[in-house]
Amino acid sequence: MQQTQARVNLYALLSRIMLQELDAATFEIITKDENIMEFFPTLKEWAPFKELTSKELLSKHLDPDFVNLSLLHLIPYETFYRREDQMIETGGANPVTDMYSAYDFMVDFEKSRTVSADHIGVELEFMHHLATAELKARQDSDQEAVKEILSVQKEFLNKHLLQWAPMYLINMKYEARTPLYYDAADVTVEFILSDNEYLNKELEA
Repeated sequence: MQQTQARVNLYALLSRIMLQELDAATFEIITKDENIMEFFPTLKEWAPFKELTSKELLSKHLDPDFVNLSLLHLIPYETFYRREDQMIETGGANPVTDMYSAYDFMVDFEKSRTVSADHIGVELEFMHHLATAELKARQDSDQEAVKEILSVQKEFLNKHLLQWAPMYLINMKYEARTPLYYDAADVTVEFILSDNEYLNKELEA
């Protein structure tokens, strides 16, 4: 159960970072938690991080980098990477919408900086949604539900995130101008790959 809680927490963190610019309160939570900061080794050594306030870091460095990586130079949408015409599918034909609907997941487009349901942050948030459901099933000792939810997580990772996110994240790491987003790209690609291995082992057990 501790492993599931850790997965819930990490999916929540990574989806939040990918969805929109960080507010000062969230940035403080990240930087004041030693366990979270283990995922951001480059950020810890960054000179501006040691010299500027959180608000200065956000306004001068991190917010512009987010805009650069998510809105200007890179396109963090599955359909862009997987459609031959590289068009983003914003309507009901988007390949992720059926799975979202089947598992009572709603995309809040007002809160997130997204135009389509297949944004990397939303897909990571859906994995958080599923991992949270798995945690509840484990707390209820409902092994049948645990297995079913693990299968859905594996299916979503393999049909969606793993098919395109590593390409985007490698580009994000290359284009990042700040250590926060460099480290976030690095940890996200490593995590979804290792999480797929974890799901395989859990389903074989």
